[in-house]
Amino acid sequence: MKFLFASDSFKGTLTSWQTAQLLTQAAKEIFPECECDSIEVADGGEGTTDAVIAATGGERVFLKVRGPLFEEQECYYGKLDNKRAVMEMAAASGLPLVPLSSRDPRRTTSYGTGEMIVDAMERGFTDISIAIGGSATNDGGMGCMRALGVRFLDEDGKELSGCGSDLEKVHCIDDSGLHPGVKNCKFTVMCDVTNPLCGKNGATYTFGKQKGGTPEVLDQLEKGMCHYRDLLLDYSGIDVDQIPGAGAAGGLGAALMVFLGATLKSGIETVLDLVEFDRRLKDVSLVVTGEGATDWQSIFGKVIQGVGIRCKRQGIPAIAIVGSMGNGAENIYEYGIESILTTVNGVMPLSEALERAEELYLGAARRMFRMLRAMKKVK
Repeated sequence: MKFLFASDSFKGTLTSWQTAQLLTQAAKEIFPECECDSIEVADGGEGTTDAVIAATGGERVFLKVRGPLFEEQECYYGKLDNKRAVMEMAAASGLPLVPLSSRDPRRTTSYGTGEMIVDAMERGFTDISIAIGGSATNDGGMGCMRALGVRFLDEDGKELSGCGSDLEKVHCIDDSGLHPGVKNCKFTVMCDVTNPLCGKNGATYTFGKQKGGTPEVLDQLEKGMCHYRDLLLDYSGIDVDQIPGAGAAGGLGAALMVFLGATLKSGIETVLDLVEFDRRLKDVSLVVTGEGATDWQSIFGKVIQGVGIRCKRQGIPAIAIVGSMGNGAENIYEYGIESILTTVNGVMPLSEALERAEELYLGAARRMFRMLRAMKKVK
């Protein structure tokens, strides 16, 4: 009997790697002769780079870039092999890098993300995957593209710095200095939001408030973003408002598509491809996945949905061990997950459940494998 473990992290308590270790311990107690394999996975959000590095035996590449406020910031991305790299824009341009008192989407830039991309291309990587969640920016990706050699000029021909307040000032786009490595590189963007660039569901009004934007600031930025959208249409012939996901990361999704020809793809699907999940399913009897909290949102690009779909395609049963179940959790059964077990085994406050996370998870894993052993005895 062979088991494959592929859980998301339980945010704030257990890592993907820790869940695999606990599952292996429980499985060996109940099925001493079993074979256990594990893969660290993530859905394209925080922790994606580390999960993919761990699953592929890759390594970190460290560098210094300009952070969201143009300050020096150390970050890293992942080297998977000589051709493939994976990175999170939040590592260079993420909201946690900006102190609460300094958050203002007019001032922040995605320039550092562009510097990561340039570094990867100059090291010879030709297949780059970029997770774009958690941004501090609303610059339409101008900062990122500026680092790649694109110049955004105002009406006086002066180059703009590439921050949110520059959106309304752009008069023309000069791509003559675009990094030559772009034409030889494949870019995949991990993105699970479908927001357009502009409008009430666009980048500014949907995500700008959490980045420090007041209603007045958001109105100013939206006006600039609409102006920028029209410039992109004139420049490329692409109406980015018709492309789901263009508004991700403050408009970085739009810039990556327009200037780099990037493909937007589900985060979990990209991760599962990078870690060669389908190949790892060979001869597997059961897959165990999970996440901290399962509810109606779990069928919208989360780890357990992605894992369940892949298992269903190959006719392999999958079970999820989760911290809690909320409204709509059972919807996941339509996506290849056969059953859900919660770690919590009695009435307790959240603080206690978090403090006892490892103990409770191991208990749930033991219950699951004991049930599996009982089912094998049923005649």
